Amino acid sequence: MPLKQNLHPSNRHNNGYDFLALCQSLPTLKPFVHTNKYQNLSIDFANAKAVKALNQALLKYHYQVNQWDIPTGYLCPPIPGRVDYIHYLADLLVISLPATSTLKESKVSVLDIGAGASCIYAILGQREYQWQFTCTDIDPTSIKVAKQIISADKSFKKSITCRLQPNSSQIFNGIIEEDDRFELTMCNPPFHRSLAEATKGSARKVKNLAANKKTLTPSLTTSPSVSLNFGGQNAELWCEGGELAFINQMIKESKSIQKQVLWFTCLVSKKDHISQLKQTLNKSKAKQIKVVDMAQGQKISRFIAWSFLDESQQKNWFNLV
Repeated sequence: MPLKQNLHPSNRHNNGYDFLALCQSLPTLKPFVHTNKYQNLSIDFANAKAVKALNQALLKYHYQVNQWDIPTGYLCPPIPGRVDYIHYLADLLVISLPATSTLKESKVSVLDIGAGASCIYAILGQREYQWQFTCTDIDPTSIKVAKQIISADKSFKKSITCRLQPNSSQIFNGIIEEDDRFELTMCNPPFHRSLAEATKGSARKVKNLAANKKTLTPSLTTSPSVSLNFGGQNAELWCEGGELAFINQMIKESKSIQKQVLWFTCLVSKKDHISQLKQTLNKSKAKQIKVVDMAQGQKISRFIAWSFLDESQQKNWFNLV
């Protein structure tokens, strides 16, 4: 089954989902697989259990992750789009490497802000590039579940650690320690401004899924707050001021740790926010600002990256590690 086009060239999901191979790898996926109206094998993407089973199969078949699970109601991330962010971050790092180095030769440490229970970016980044990850979250349950996933895999235990952010009003403060150095920070921020706005967004997605299916699954009609595959906990979906306020706060805090991070990055869901974020970064005297588009079919996602180091300082970064 083909996926959306224009994933990163290194994305192993460019050829779509091989449901026969996935079911063979994880037999518990098989009951959820059916032939859709286009005569392709697929699943009901409005069924949270089906989506989680698909994720488990993808992680097992493509990334050799044998134990991965998240609690009901927590965000179940789409693997192809998440790993795209990782590949584009690798491209960003390459431009900062000395001419004599390669990405695989360089030890890369990444700070994932709001990693969630799924710990998905760390899992994918470790498997694809053997990066070291520090995962943070304000939700104790997310940290607990992420630690369980990590403890089940020998390579994860060596390369992924978790830190609980005790202050929900802070992002880097209280997390980054004095001797920390990170080549990258990454974040998929909460983009809604309120619970009401998040609920409205979920209802819209339910409607779109129903239109694609032609019939609405009864469980989706009972409550706008029903747990969905694209659902999530409050901290995963919204914060006061939405993503713009969140990223502005991130930029503000990044100034105090500017010498400890090579590239700060964050996903930006709304293109209209880019110009305002650039203004904030210019006022903060960031020396490099980049906006990287990630095309996925008709949807264009993007992340903004900034550094307080100029190009020559960046080239010397890996010599100091």
